[in-house]
Amino acid sequence: MTHRDFFEDFFKNFLQEYNGPHDPKKSLGSGFIISDDGYILTNEHVVDNADEIKVQIAGGRIFSATVQGVDSKLDLALLKIETDEKLPTVTLGNSDELEIGEWVMAIGNPFGLQQTVTVGIVSAKGRVLGAGPYDNFIQTDASINPGNSGGPLFNTRGEVVGINAAIVSGAQGLGFAIPINAAKNILPQLKATGHVTRGWLGVTIQKVSKDLADSFDLETTKGALISSITENSPAQQAGLKRGDIIMTLDEHKIESINDLPRLVADIAIGDTANIGVYRDGKNLNIMVTIGELNAEEKIATVPVRDNPLGITTMDLSDEIKRRLNIQAEQGVVITSVIVGGVAEQAKLLPGDVIVEYNNQQISSQSDLNKAVSSDNHERVQRLLIQRGNGLFFTTLILE
Repeated sequence: MTHRDFFEDFFKNFLQEYNGPHDPKKSLGSGFIISDDGYILTNEHVVDNADEIKVQIAGGRIFSATVQGVDSKLDLALLKIETDEKLPTVTLGNSDELEIGEWVMAIGNPFGLQQTVTVGIVSAKGRVLGAGPYDNFIQTDASINPGNSGGPLFNTRGEVVGINAAIVSGAQGLGFAIPINAAKNILPQLKATGHVTRGWLGVTIQKVSKDLADSFDLETTKGALISSITENSPAQQAGLKRGDIIMTLDEHKIESINDLPRLVADIAIGDTANIGVYRDGKNLNIMVTIGELNAEEKIATVPVRDNPLGITTMDLSDEIKRRLNIQAEQGVVITSVIVGGVAEQAKLLPGDVIVEYNNQQISSQSDLNKAVSSDNHERVQRLLIQRGNGLFFTTLILE
């Protein structure tokens, strides 16, 4: 999902009415000048696939602009206009200092109405909308409409604290802005190279549910549970393991799984990070040399599935793996899920492979039977499941 998914249909309908059905397609957006030599910050979706970019500044003068750099993951674009004069600029503030309830102003060109100012408060911070791996939106009830995208969100001291980025079509009082600190972190790279390189750890993570926390004897649901590790990744080379729960990265606490990708991304390639993990009832510190996130690499998270039991299984064989297109190298395959059983509610599926049961490797039905028998006094059982190419932890609640 990209930011424009939230309002693409609404925006298209507006443009068709505004420009007429036979005119060339035009896109409207906003931006703000961040340096007196003509650098402008806006949203990437405002200029994406544009054949020509025109910038009109206060006073009516129009300039041709070029794209200096883009960051699709944050939906940001850096533009450049050429002029011999020094241009007026905004002051970039500190979005980390924003408080819930603080007054803010959104300025832009909603529906082509130039230099429109709307006022509201900061409703929330750190909103995750599913737009990308680094979601961290400021939510405001200041009116943000098509045409506001890329415009500045000011605090009462006249400092830019956000870049207006998204609306929810049909909703009222819901606008979202990218924190200005996220943009400030990448501006030097956009200016120098036109693109952004980010740190990479090489893990797939999932949320720590209450049941999973109980299965690990962990008293909190905070942190990020590692469900798989990429081969030859920084995480593997440093000794991180599947089943580790990442609690801290340097001085930052991992309150939720959304914190980890953002924090890793901000670390310089080749720098060493101190990762605090919970493993087998102990807190450990592991030093990891951060790698580079390549374009094809994905920030992987898997959903939580709180699964209680009720299944039939079969040993894996080459024939079964071929017929069912199973990628797992070991484990037992679920052949059916019993109607009305605990696994049905848990959404375990035929074809899922049980790889571990309460941290015990499962290579056969015999292994699984022994593991279940030895732990039948525990209500919460923890399983590692392979589904397709992905691995995830889940819990089974035995009645």
